[in-house]
Amino acid sequence: MFSFKDKSILITGGTGSLGKALTSHILQKHPEVKKLVVFSRDEQKQFQMAQEYPTDQFPQIRFFIGDVRDKERLVRAFQHIDYVIHAAAMKHVHIAEYNPDECIKTNINGAENVVHACLSTNVERVVALSTDKACAPINLYGATKLTSDKLFIAANNIKGTNPIKFSVVRYGNVMGSNGSVIPFFINKKKEENSLPITDPNMTRFNISLQGGVDMVMHALEHAWGGELFVPKIPSYKIMDVAEAIGPECEKPVVGIRPGEKVHEEMITASDSFYTYDLGKYYTILPATHQWKLEDFIKAFDAKKVPLGFSYNSGENEEWETIESLRHLIKEHVDSTFEV
Repeated sequence: MFSFKDKSILITGGTGSLGKALTSHILQKHPEVKKLVVFSRDEQKQFQMAQEYPTDQFPQIRFFIGDVRDKERLVRAFQHIDYVIHAAAMKHVHIAEYNPDECIKTNINGAENVVHACLSTNVERVVALSTDKACAPINLYGATKLTSDKLFIAANNIKGTNPIKFSVVRYGNVMGSNGSVIPFFINKKKEENSLPITDPNMTRFNISLQGGVDMVMHALEHAWGGELFVPKIPSYKIMDVAEAIGPECEKPVVGIRPGEKVHEEMITASDSFYTYDLGKYYTILPATHQWKLEDFIKAFDAKKVPLGFSYNSGENEEWETIESLRHLIKEHVDSTFEV
C-alpha cells in the first residue's frame, strides 16, 4: 500500500507555481509525511515561502538552496530522501531561444544531474515534469524538455538492481502559473486596456494547478517505471481567453514569437504505437521496460490507442467556452475577477 508515512519528499523548483501547489497539497492531504524539502536557487522566493509555512506549524518542511546544475549539491540534498519530484526548469520559450546555452545547462544537464543524484542515493521514486512543447518540438525549450524526458525514462534501464522507478508527466498550459497568458492578459487589461494576440487561430491545452498536482501524485503512486503520463484535458482558443477577460479591450495581432506553435501537441501519431488509454490519462510506454506489458495492461485495464492516433490542442474533442473560462479564472487565478 502506497503511503507517505515516514517518507521524505524533495521538490526541485519547489518555489515555482507547481512546486508551491504540490507543497500545499502534500502538507494538507498527507500531514504524516516525515519531511518535505523545497529545493530551489531563489533565496528570496524561499524566504517568502517560509513565511507561509512557519516551522512551528509545519515542522516537516525544509528549505534547501541549490541549483540542479550542481550535481554535488543534489547528491547532498537527496540524502535520506525517498521521493523526488523534478519541477525545476527554464521554461520561457523566447528567453530560451535568446539564451540557448543557459537553457541546455538547466533543462538537460540539470535532468542528468538529478538522475545521477537519485541513483547515487536511496531515492525510491522519481516523477519529472514535462511539457506539451516537448512533443514534436520546434523550439529549444521543447527540445531540451524532450531530451529531459528521454533521460528520465532511460534511467530505468541503467539502474541495475536498484528498485528505483522513474516516470514523467506531460501536460499543457497550467492555468494561472507564473508567466502564463491569463495573468498576463489580466495585467494588460488593467494597465493598457489592450490584449496583444500572437495569432487569432492559436489554441492551447488547459489544466489547473490542482490538475497538475493530481497527475504528479498519480504517477508517484502508480508508475511502474518508464511511463510518460498525459492527461485528458480541454483546449481553449486564445481569442476566447481574450474575450473572457477583456471583451471591451483592443486586441491587436502582434505575430507569433520565436519558437511558438499555433497548436500544441502532447501525443504524435508516431507515439501511437506505444500509447495506451488508462481512462483519466493516456500513457506513452517506453520501448524497453523492466516489466511485462501483459501484466501492465491487466493491472490498469489499459487499452491500446488506434495506430496513427494523435492528441493536439487544435483537434481536441473537449473545449473551454468563454463562459467556462470566466468561471475557471475566478476559481483558479483571480478570486476578484467578475464573471
